[in-house]
Amino acid sequence: RSSSLQFFHSASFLKFPRDGKSIFDFFSFAKAKNIISYNNRSRSVMLSSTTLLRRGFSRHLTGGAGASSFRWMSNGNWGDSIPDEYVEESDETEGEWKGCTRKFLSPISVNSRGSEILNNPLYSKFTAFKGGERDRLRFRGLLPPRRVNMKIQKERVLQEIRAEDSMIRKHIILEDVHDRNETLYHRILVDHMEEMAPVIYTPTVGQACNEFAMRYRRPRGMYFCEEDRGHMAAMVYNWPQKDVRVIVVTDGSRILGLGDLGANGMGIPIGKLSLYCAAGGIAPHRVMPVVLDVGTDNEALINDKFYLGVQKPRLHGAEYYHLVDEFLQAVRHRWPNVLIQFEDFSSDKAQKILNKYRDEFLCFNDDIQGTGATTLAGVLGGLRAKGEEPKSLGDQRILIAGAGSAGIGVAQTLMQAMIEHGRSEDEAKKCFFVADEKGLLGTDRLSELSSEQALFARDTDGGLSLSEIVNKYKPTMILGMTAVGGLFKEQLIRDMAKHCERPIIFPLSNPTSKAECSAEQAFEWTNGRCIFASGSPFDPVQLEDGRTFYPTQCNNMYIFPGIGLGVTLCGSKTVSDRMLYVAAEALANYVTEDELAEGKLFPNLKTIRDVSKKVAIAVIEEAIRTGQAPNLKEKDLADLDSFVSSKMYDPIYVPLVEKREISI
Repeated sequence: RSSSLQFFHSASFLKFPRDGKSIFDFFSFAKAKNIISYNNRSRSVMLSSTTLLRRGFSRHLTGGAGASSFRWMSNGNWGDSIPDEYVEESDETEGEWKGCTRKFLSPISVNSRGSEILNNPLYSKFTAFKGGERDRLRFRGLLPPRRVNMKIQKERVLQEIRAEDSMIRKHIILEDVHDRNETLYHRILVDHMEEMAPVIYTPTVGQACNEFAMRYRRPRGMYFCEEDRGHMAAMVYNWPQKDVRVIVVTDGSRILGLGDLGANGMGIPIGKLSLYCAAGGIAPHRVMPVVLDVGTDNEALINDKFYLGVQKPRLHGAEYYHLVDEFLQAVRHRWPNVLIQFEDFSSDKAQKILNKYRDEFLCFNDDIQGTGATTLAGVLGGLRAKGEEPKSLGDQRILIAGAGSAGIGVAQTLMQAMIEHGRSEDEAKKCFFVADEKGLLGTDRLSELSSEQALFARDTDGGLSLSEIVNKYKPTMILGMTAVGGLFKEQLIRDMAKHCERPIIFPLSNPTSKAECSAEQAFEWTNGRCIFASGSPFDPVQLEDGRTFYPTQCNNMYIFPGIGLGVTLCGSKTVSDRMLYVAAEALANYVTEDELAEGKLFPNLKTIRDVSKKVAIAVIEEAIRTGQAPNLKEKDLADLDSFVSSKMYDPIYVPLVEKREISI
């Protein structure tokens, strides 16, 4: 006789009487709450339980939980049957719960108590522990008496960071929080990604790596070296977390554009995984940074008394590859479904490792495949900005400065995209002009080129300089991956602008000091006609005529968190080239026309979690198409958006419960 909300596990919908009155009552209410999709033709309202649960309906439901649907049958008025007070539970306004919610949050069981919890960054809340928790977990008296909520904690950290002018000092402050309270750290990143990304990642992470040994504070991640051969299968069980989903591993041989930094390269996996957590929604207890310390050929580090890595020349040949193989077998044995991201391996080894393991392990190389996918997204955005279709990619003339793993990876990805759009491999190859320090790659150098480089070697004009290539072949875009700061000289860019109305210019090397040119130079030398993106961030550029351009980063952070989220959720066994393509396409399509008009080829970093979700959904859909999604159930497939959203880590304080064995 009154309105009721009934729970069903099977897919269903909300039915209304034909008088229509209840439809409009409910529609007005629920549309305002953004929790419905109304179909006027069938008089049905589609919604998922995850949506309702997030909106505070959990206490009114019976049965299971998750993404099942609900059926509501009404003979009365919706607003009268379930008042708004039940739907929205406000945060408390006074006392120790001020600014916090009392609604149900799933607790975490912990094996420790007292000061052990306070010193564990995964569980610590600093002074936000309530009185009940302080008693229950046995550390009353070990913290100052005032309870300070996360909002105030965040304000205090931000005030300290913003008072500093030095980027490395900002980095140190933020990493200090990372070392003591991971929830607060990731909350700051999620809420202030645009401000904090340059602090924890490029360009500041380069300096942090250079100074890693001098600033070492606490253990984070794992190190594997030659002395550990034969022990790695057991070593991985020293890692305290049982459910590792993502590993970022480097051998420190090619850190950004800084070269061989050895064990100091640990700063890269730490920074990447911070982005996996904050941007990709992977929980921090499910990630593990790794350095394969095979020595270093950097004489300064070998002779540095403060250096923390192996002070011997690097391993090469069979010894090197056997160590890599033992590591990979060990981590897969303990965590069979873990995603392994290879990061900053030298060009002579990166492609070989990827080729060996890509079809056997769930892995990808961020410098080769991640950079390629991100660059493809930027190029597709650039074509949109020029008013061209994606299929016109095969009509471009592309000059790539840098024939290392990143440059060749970008060339491979762009070529695959051309093939995807209907070009043959031979037609696609003709679009590329790849140059290294010796000039344009030519067939006369096949004996010294890798098989991947040889694919792009041209039959004629081998050895031409960048300037000669520009003036003879008139490229429509130039992509820099050389780590040679200032390589793109004024005359080179002006010549490009002479031959092309809107040249695409991407100086992608990191950090900023290694960029082939700056945003200001590119816009000035092309009179504002270029389409620009860079590896490191640049400030807006205002030309003398008053026009302002907003350069964006062509940075892998837009791609790899979403790829990692997608493949780990669906249970894929490999990362396919097609997954990388659809990820790039999803990223390119996220950019609005208004952003393109301002010169932005990538979305605002404030939206990066939503970008990662869209990338993850695209990857999952491709996995479903190819039968690589064993983890997904039928109810998950019905609403992938809600499914992915519900699985993304949200850094909030939740109750802690000590694990105890109770015997009766």
